[in-house]
Amino acid sequence: MLSCSIRTLRRLKCCCNKRWSSLFLAKGYCFSKPKVVPSFCNTDIKLSRFYVGERQSSLRQWRRRSLYTVTDTYEAIELALDSVIKIFTVSSSPNYFLPWQNKSQRETMGSGFVIPGKKILTNAHVVADHTFVLVRKHGSPTKYRAEVQAVGHECDLAILVVESPEFWEGMNFLELGDIPFLQEAVAVVGYPQGGDNISVTKGVVSRVEPTQYVHGATQLMAIQIDAAINPGNSGGPAIMGNKVAGVAFQNLSGAENIGYIIPVPVIKHFIAGIEESGKYMGFCSMGLSCQPTENVQLRNHFKMQPHMTGVLVSKINPLSDAYGVLKKDDIILEFDGVPIANDGTVPFRNRERITFDHLVSMKKPNETALVKVLRNGQEHAFTITLQPLQPLVPVHQFDKLPSYYIFAGLVFVPLTQPYLHEYGEDWYNTSPRRLCERALRELPKRAGEQLVILSQVLMDDINAGYERLAELQVLSYFPLVGSSLFL
Repeated sequence: MLSCSIRTLRRLKCCCNKRWSSLFLAKGYCFSKPKVVPSFCNTDIKLSRFYVGERQSSLRQWRRRSLYTVTDTYEAIELALDSVIKIFTVSSSPNYFLPWQNKSQRETMGSGFVIPGKKILTNAHVVADHTFVLVRKHGSPTKYRAEVQAVGHECDLAILVVESPEFWEGMNFLELGDIPFLQEAVAVVGYPQGGDNISVTKGVVSRVEPTQYVHGATQLMAIQIDAAINPGNSGGPAIMGNKVAGVAFQNLSGAENIGYIIPVPVIKHFIAGIEESGKYMGFCSMGLSCQPTENVQLRNHFKMQPHMTGVLVSKINPLSDAYGVLKKDDIILEFDGVPIANDGTVPFRNRERITFDHLVSMKKPNETALVKVLRNGQEHAFTITLQPLQPLVPVHQFDKLPSYYIFAGLVFVPLTQPYLHEYGEDWYNTSPRRLCERALRELPKRAGEQLVILSQVLMDDINAGYERLAELQVLSYFPLVGSSLFL
């Protein structure tokens, strides 16, 4: 909901062992301003008012789950040894400046683990832009060919399948657990850099809150732990007791032992969408940019009573269902019956609070939500249908080739953020300012709309005199008249 610090986001990076470079958010991904508020579906954890009895119940559950002995930990790790696998990926990314060719292929390594249904769960960035994928079991010298069945780049998750029956001999699947409480111990299992064999590191849960996912440039719930998560750990499970508490996927560079794992609610949403529709469905969004109402004068201006709390709607995506229901300067008081605080947070578990972004954390596409708003001093209740929304300028273009059109040596391409990333790690400052601002701020006005630019001119007699045209947005086009060229 609120824009993040650019300097902080640059420090977040994926933990896939890549020989060529690390994936930095500021290099390859979006940090949009203002942030469009994504909506999530309601998980097994009920977001509502927490009373004393519920708090005591949460504390009792935390105490029971904290009594695992060293033997329990060893048993869990022994179970993981027959489930965690090493992934070898050969990939090749497009060259967006020369969209008709690819960059040199590169080799990457990551981790994954077996889930029910003879499937392997890993990170999307481990297999992004893949051309060939191999997997290897713990204690085995044999590598097996794997195919990518489904991938969700927003949540940084992917499912692999292996056809060879020999691979599945002796393999066990891991079950998904719950969101761990603060200070609960987890063990991260995977194949990080520094060696070829499996590695186990242990840590505790430090924080649970929505976090910027580097790979997909999406803000979803994540769990911060103090276990070491290094390149190669990506896709490996974080085990608590005898179940999976999350999937390792990124760390904070420049900090000591700050890693992040994808929690079970996000994993279940990803898997459920694939099982129901056969493909990745994405995460729903209300398509809103909201502003906190912590300022007293602001609340008075919008006629908020002392007992009212909520956030101010500042922008609405024209493609969202909320565009025809909500209005700019509406105050969102409640979402599905859960009150929203003036800072945009809602209650979560035992005296914890998380941002409004997570309120509906697993809403399926086309599901509805009841929104209570304050408009001109009057309260209203509206039903809004939630859908995944696509930005005007795509944030990522993994696993597909860029489109382009060449006419008389003039190269036209749709503007994408990967195109801007070709300007280097500091692309936010080095790319054309007008294009960068449009990429980060503009909203689409109709479905399927693209922002097309003239990227460069391939010199020829027919386009002589136009060689200096580049990085220009195409607003309209006209047919050629004689030998003259009109843009």
